[in-house]
Amino acid sequence: MIENIRLSFQGVWSHKMRSFLTMLGIIIGIASIISIVSTIQGTNEQIKRNLIGSGNNTVSIKLSQGEYDYEIAYNGIPNGVPVISESTRQEILALDEVENVALYTSRTYADGVFYQNTALQGANIYGIDANYFDTAGYIVRTGRQFIDSDYTEFRKVAIVDDVAATALFQDANPLGKTIEINQEPFIVVGVAQQSEQFEPVINSIEDYYMYTTESSGTVYIPSASWCIVYQYDEPQNVLVKAVSTEDMSAAGSKTADILNTYVSADNSDIQYRAADVLETARNLQELSNATNNQLIWIASISLLVGGIGVMNIMLVSVTERTSEIGLKKAIGAKKRRILGQFLTEAAVLTSLGGVIGVGVGIGLSEAINRISGTPIAISVPAAVGSVIFSMMIGIIFGLLPSIKAANLNPIDALRHE
Repeated sequence: MIENIRLSFQGVWSHKMRSFLTMLGIIIGIASIISIVSTIQGTNEQIKRNLIGSGNNTVSIKLSQGEYDYEIAYNGIPNGVPVISESTRQEILALDEVENVALYTSRTYADGVFYQNTALQGANIYGIDANYFDTAGYIVRTGRQFIDSDYTEFRKVAIVDDVAATALFQDANPLGKTIEINQEPFIVVGVAQQSEQFEPVINSIEDYYMYTTESSGTVYIPSASWCIVYQYDEPQNVLVKAVSTEDMSAAGSKTADILNTYVSADNSDIQYRAADVLETARNLQELSNATNNQLIWIASISLLVGGIGVMNIMLVSVTERTSEIGLKKAIGAKKRRILGQFLTEAAVLTSLGGVIGVGVGIGLSEAINRISGTPIAISVPAAVGSVIFSMMIGIIFGLLPSIKAANLNPIDALRHE
């Protein structure tokens, strides 16, 4: 086998131009497939990252009415939906898929946040418990987090995120400043940010609306102080942190099931519902894959053409080396030895084309990324599989010429000129 491989490389090197032209179909086919697969992988990862965010595996479970979130600000507090107790939180925390749980109330697009004469337009206001920041993957980079006495003494303190801090205070230090929330004064005690920074890729108006609430600026206050600016006994939302990304769907649905056992609302449409971003990501990925898989089949035509080219050149090689084959058979070479030699040559030829094609495909993927900004992710299994597949093409399309060489009559072969 090693001798056959050595002779194969020697043959390729002896006919460099002919070998390159023979490999060209394989190179183009493999390069096309690698670049398409890299684009598919990159797009899928971007879809998943855009929907899931920076990878903190959190799922929001909100009160909904039908297919839409229930807006307490407009519809009021629904009957039959109790405030979530600590025992219920512990019940959720006991789920195998759940790592941490936080309770919060919220208002989106709120316009009642001011610092002096500066308004925070379209603000998000969250009333959070002591577990929220750890669950959501936030850290307080300046100042302090809420402490137990903030909750027990109903202190009017607030933490803002970077966007809100910039919008309200520009370059000034926000700590110790007093902001107004619905005409109630709150002292800023901290500035929070995500522990892992994440910038979504916005390619459409739908993407813009998906992330606009995250970019409007957020103000956090203790959940105990929520009733000072809004209402008593509002049903909370739940934020769960799943053990892994793959557990997000199960964590969200199981949490919703637990919460709904306590709901006895007059309107049966009012239920807790998990935002299953993982399922949404899968649906978008499947749509992307369905389109791109068609491109892979089209690119595979190049491999078929390349395989036919390999068969053709191997038939020419058999004709050119008829006397050599006759001599080998005359001195005792068996059919399987001749067969193995020519199959090895075909496999080596297409394998080299596969390796070059992988390199060209990676380069092409990087070029696509730089020119169009399309996200890519190089797939090592796809690269290895492409080389193996190209080797199989050599074996399949080299089989007929190899059988022809192995079946040559030694006497006729020696007479051949």
